[in-house]
This record gives sequence, structure tokens and C-alpha cells, in this order.
Amino acid sequence: MATQQTGAVTLGRPRSAGPWRAISNFVTRKPLGAFGALIIIIMGLMAVVGPYMTAWDPLEWNLASKLEWPSGEHWLGTDEMGRDLWSRMMSGARISLLVGFASVAFGSGAGGVIGVISGWYGGKVDNSIQRIMDALMSIPTLILAMAITAALSTSLTNIIIAIGIVQIPRANRVVRSQVLAVKESQYVDAARSIGAGNLRIMTLHIAPQCVAPWLIISTGALGIAILTEASLSFLGLGVPQPEPSWGGMLTGPVRDWFILYPYLAIWPGLALSLAVYGFNLFGDAIRDVLDPRLRGT
Repeated sequence: MATQQTGAVTLGRPRSAGPWRAISNFVTRKPLGAFGALIIIIMGLMAVVGPYMTAWDPLEWNLASKLEWPSGEHWLGTDEMGRDLWSRMMSGARISLLVGFASVAFGSGAGGVIGVISGWYGGKVDNSIQRIMDALMSIPTLILAMAITAALSTSLTNIIIAIGIVQIPRANRVVRSQVLAVKESQYVDAARSIGAGNLRIMTLHIAPQCVAPWLIISTGALGIAILTEASLSFLGLGVPQPEPSWGGMLTGPVRDWFILYPYLAIWPGLALSLAVYGFNLFGDAIRDVLDPRLRGT
């Protein structure tokens, strides 16, 4: 497109909106989604810099200070072992968010790849894969995660694997349905006509069209993953003690003190609720922005 210059004014191709303009538009159009993103950012800062903002070791016992209510010295109080709850909350954020993001990256990533393969090849390949997905989806999420964790033993890596496996069927179904809708498009036929192989078509022409629905399902799965990790920890199948996690702070001997010292349950419970709430708000906003059927609503 040719440009015309008149004095200092240049008429031509408009500049694309920068990232700050995009963020501003998102905040204006989706304030609840922006609030959810703010919660996620705060949680991330807690995980990264929080442990350095306290002088207390989250693993150090101090029986002389056990079960102290919140004070200037211990901002959130201490637990039954005298450990500072503020430092344990900060370290617990690191564990909970790590499990959430890593398990969703593994589960949704694997489910997306399997979904592309299943939808593209169809036939016996599709039928075989989908029957496995049906079997996984027939088992309740928490029960399946408990069974996998119990079989693999409790460790941070095994918990990530267990929760990731639970996430595979949902991502698989969403991506597969998108592949079935896209693979009959004219540009796919054109790629076939010039001799493009299956791998090239799947990676360059099919997979990019599945990014939006995959991102939507992955964002929504983050809250579920964090809640599943907390449930496993509450049942004694989570991150091994004494490593702090928000779910682990609600289990063990702590449960005997909840009535007399309710703050022991309030802080980790509030953190879990806010994390799930933030991811759900942000996930809904991402869905509204990326789904063409909802962009005008």
C-alpha cells in the first residue's frame, strides 16, 4: 500500500496495537478476567519472592512458640510445631502452583497431541484411542489420581504425573473435535494436493487451529489441578511432609486443633479458594476472547 506524505503527517498502513493496548482492552472488556489474572500474578509473586520475605524457616520447629495467634512477630500465627505460618504459606504457594502448571502442561500437552493424531487418522486409530479415553473418563478424577499416586508412591514428580494423566482425556476430546472440523478444509486439501505428508499437515496446518480451544481447556484445568493436589495432600497422598503445601497444611495433627485455633485452616483454605477462583475467572475470560461465537457478547 503506497504512502502519501503531507508535511509531518504520514498516511499508510496503521500500526498494530501494542501489548499494553491489548492488555488495556482486555481489562476494559473483561474486568472479572483481569481480576482473576491479578490474583494469579499475586500468587506467582508469593511463590517466587515470598520465601525471601520472611526471616523464619518454614521447616524449623519452635515448640516454645507453638499455636500462637497472629501477631507482629508471626503475621499469620504458628502451627502445632511452632512453625511460622506466613513462611509456610509462601513456600506452599511454590509447591501448589508448580504442581498445577506442570501437571496441566504435561496432561493437556499429551492430550492435545493425542487428540490431533486421533482426529487426523480416524478409523481404527481413532476408535482405539477414544476407548482408552472413555475408560479414563469413566473413573472419578480424584479416585483416578489417588490410584495412580498410590501405585507410583508419593513424591512431587509422581503427583504431577498422576494429576497430568487425569487431565489427558478432556484435552484430547476438545482438540480431536477441532481436528475433525478442520481437516476437511480447502487449505488442507491444497496441502495434500502438493504432496505434503501427514506430519507436515498436522504440525503446520492442523495443530495451529487447535491452539485456541486447547488454551481455553488448559487454563480452566489449572484450578482443578491445584484443588486435586490439595485433596491428595489432605488424604495423605500429596507432597511428603515436612514440605509445606496448602493442602498438606490442612491435614495431619492440625485437624485436631481447628476448633480451638481456626486460623490454622483459614489461611491455607483461603489461599486455595482464591487460587481456584482466580484461574476460573481468567479461564472464562480467555474463553470469551478466543471463542469466535462469544466475542460479541
